[in-house]
Amino acid sequence: MKKATSLSELGFDANGASSGFFRPVSDGMDSTPTSHHRRRLTKVSVIGAGNVGMAIAQTILTRDLADEIALVDALPDKLRGEMLDLQHAAAFLPRTHLVSDTDMSVTRGSDLAIVTAGARQIPGETRLNLLQRNVALFRKIVPALAEHSPDAILLIVSNPVDVLTYVAWKLSGSPFRFLLAEHLDVNAQDVNAYMVGEHGDSSVAVWSTLSVAGMPVLKSLQESHSSFGEEALEGIRRAVVDSAYEVIGLKGYTSWAIGYSVANLVSSLLRDQRRIHPVSVLAAGFHGIPDDHEVFLSLPARLGRAGVLGVADMELTDEETRRLRRSAKTLWENTQLLGL
Repeated sequence: MKKATSLSELGFDANGASSGFFRPVSDGMDSTPTSHHRRRLTKVSVIGAGNVGMAIAQTILTRDLADEIALVDALPDKLRGEMLDLQHAAAFLPRTHLVSDTDMSVTRGSDLAIVTAGARQIPGETRLNLLQRNVALFRKIVPALAEHSPDAILLIVSNPVDVLTYVAWKLSGSPFRFLLAEHLDVNAQDVNAYMVGEHGDSSVAVWSTLSVAGMPVLKSLQESHSSFGEEALEGIRRAVVDSAYEVIGLKGYTSWAIGYSVANLVSSLLRDQRRIHPVSVLAAGFHGIPDDHEVFLSLPARLGRAGVLGVADMELTDEETRRLRRSAKTLWENTQLLGL
């Protein structure tokens, strides 16, 4: 027998209950209550209540970034358990309305829809090998999201993230205001260095942008440290690419870094902060990528309430440009196998 977990399930009608405790006040100009001054509420939906989805929901919740969070998952018992866990923590968290269902209709009216659903990456498996298993899933998810929240921002987190952003773009019929995919960069406080291209094996480290507190440092590092050569730089790039694989090998999955990274994106989007993030965008025409190649890959973009407000026109070295085009070619060839 299912236990009751809310007032409504216990038979208590909570609608209008606050009227017994609070009286509406007038603004002094007419008798209309101040409800017309209420700000517009924001709704975020998270599709997939696995480790990544719940890490994202938890960080959004604790940072008070949404008024309503909707969770969707295909496993009803798993979903109910996650909801109960969050509800039990409600006394210690910002006031956010939580809803969940296995039906996508619970996402109706979302401002932002975050898709994390997908097959879990197997240790040693590349992100691109996940492709075929996840495309079939997206055929069920994306059209339903487009139907219930056509004005939402769609954020793809599932791997392989660049190709699945392309898949979502194709399957949605482009009703969304924009699509973007989450990428982890290598920023640590005041140290900035962008990773662009594929979120995976062919990603490109743009070492020419390496800076500390806004000051370029690559040249001075190479002049003062003889070991800071091409081999060392490639070793750092490889370590960034392989870091997720290492975590997966040790604990079976990645979640917390993704959760906090996505929460930063959510903050920039819903609070119109206009910050720069490396996210997967339609890159045709950028840095010599052919205009007819509909490929999504990571480039630094300015994000705000309307979505992607602009893509940074980075100055790349010849080698960085060559590697970026090679990364785009890899992704392009993979998307062509889908026949979308």
